[in-house]
Amino acid sequence: MALNADDKAHIQAIWPSVAAHADKYGGEALYRLFLSHPQTKTYFPNFDFHKDSPQIKAHGKKVVDALTEAAKHLNNIDSAMCRLSDLHAYDLRVDPGNFPLLAHNILVTIAVHFPDKFDCLTHQALDKFLAAVGCSLTSKYR
Repeated sequence: MALNADDKAHIQAIWPSVAAHADKYGGEALYRLFLSHPQTKTYFPNFDFHKDSPQIKAHGKKVVDALTEAAKHLNNIDSAMCRLSDLHAYDLRVDPGNFPLLAHNILVTIAVHFPDKFDCLTHQALDKFLAAVGCSLTSKYR
């Protein structure tokens, strides 16, 4: 899914606001994911699943930091996500169906916190961006 110049501009306009609070927004997106799709908890057997738990916030920060890296390389997301793609496919063996679920919860979290910036074009651009990252992360699955 190719990002056009307008998509990239919308992503670059909003993403620094998300990245500045990676643990807060990433943690909230994960918390939403775990609430709405409890089967995703199986990959985190030792987590405290309460809102704002240190484990959720720390992993949420990792997620947003990885997305920030992808946002810095919008012309080559696959290269930016190569290491994580290997990790998810070969070591963690995360169900690829979970990536769209997380992407949805990231979109909801951004929409809640940035209603003035989250217009339909930004929504579309972020949706395409998160789908591209998800495709990249699952590219090495067999």
